[in-house]
Amino acid sequence: MPSLTEALFAFGLAERVAGVTRYCVEPAAGVAPKPKVGGTKNVDVPLVTSLAPDLVLANVEENTRQDIEALEAAGLRVFLTYARTVAEAIDELRTIAAITDAEPTAGPIIEEAQAGLHEALAKNVARRPVPAFCPIWRNPWMTIGPQTYIHDVLRVCGAANVYADASDRYPLIDLAETAARRPKIALLPDEPYRFGEKHMPEVIEKLPGVRIHLVDGKMLCWYGPRIAESLRRLQAIIQGETDV
Repeated sequence: MPSLTEALFAFGLAERVAGVTRYCVEPAAGVAPKPKVGGTKNVDVPLVTSLAPDLVLANVEENTRQDIEALEAAGLRVFLTYARTVAEAIDELRTIAAITDAEPTAGPIIEEAQAGLHEALAKNVARRPVPAFCPIWRNPWMTIGPQTYIHDVLRVCGAANVYADASDRYPLIDLAETAARRPKIALLPDEPYRFGEKHMPEVIEKLPGVRIHLVDGKMLCWYGPRIAESLRRLQAIIQGETDV
């Protein structure tokens, strides 16, 4: 999982990272020489096994059950992550720091994340949540429902996900339906789908009057050393205090 790879480097474990996926791009200089073990959905299990890691970090959503079971069957120790809230993400980072003996270096990073969470929530006390729409795919359009990390990031930053009542965690939707839900802001991230300027006219047409922002997708879905800064930046965008 790219965000956890970034966390390992931030925790001072660069020399102990045995391999990464091809989607693990941060820190760029750190991951460049590391063996690439495939993608998140198609892990090269024999290659991972050949690297003889003491620990494999995996994720319920990013990795497949088949790959995880194959890694465990090969005798590897797998720590399975599944954070659906910012608080859970911070707890997972704390656990990873403990099992990798990285607490002295990781501690300040984790405490900064915890402080960022408390700061963001405190700022929401006197504010009404801003109805928000955040798509994660196009053709077909897909967004985020409840019990997802991005949903909780929006909540923490003072937004109310207009698809909070969805029965699916990642529902398929259309923009006409979205307009009827009356979002005040739309956040178009550059991952997992790479939304950009060329998509703005379509969204502006279908969601008239909605404040639309292109945002760094890492702020919404990567957790690790960037949690505190991501919360601050997103909250400022949602509250109309900045455009970027």
